[in-house]
Amino acid sequence: MNLIAAVDENWAIGNKNQLLVRIPADQKFFRETTTGKVVVMGRKTLESFPNGLPLKNRTNIVLTHDPDYRVKDAVVVHSMEELHEELEKYASEEIYVIGGETVYRQLLDECDVAHITKIAFSYDADAYFPNLDERPEWRIAADSEEQTYFDLEYFFYRYERV
Repeated sequence: MNLIAAVDENWAIGNKNQLLVRIPADQKFFRETTTGKVVVMGRKTLESFPNGLPLKNRTNIVLTHDPDYRVKDAVVVHSMEELHEELEKYASEEIYVIGGETVYRQLLDECDVAHITKIAFSYDADAYFPNLDERPEWRIAADSEEQTYFDLEYFFYRYERV
């Protein structure tokens, strides 16, 4: 399984259920990487999307504790056990965990690749991604040249489980 996220220099990913910043090249990378694949997210992540709708051209799987939660064009699961049963239907390399913080933490140890866009800035935040630089089981396998969006600098990293 894969993880994909944009983080600031403190590994923050969001504030008040919104992304910290929207960088067009990062959004394009996310779209190109996940289109045609399976995306796994929590309910609040889904609700942060435009109109709270699932992402087009992907299999959307939403994890929520709410037994009555339903959403058109998404598979809703209510436990890790139910999620794992659903994920068995797909090739592991086709699955991308896309947030939020709780879902990333729950599935980190089951993932082998993390696509991380690192933004060289510190935002006010209330949600964080696990710091892979502090985890000996993860290493940077590839990185990009410095990218810029107005005055923001950022890099694309590919981490792999050792």
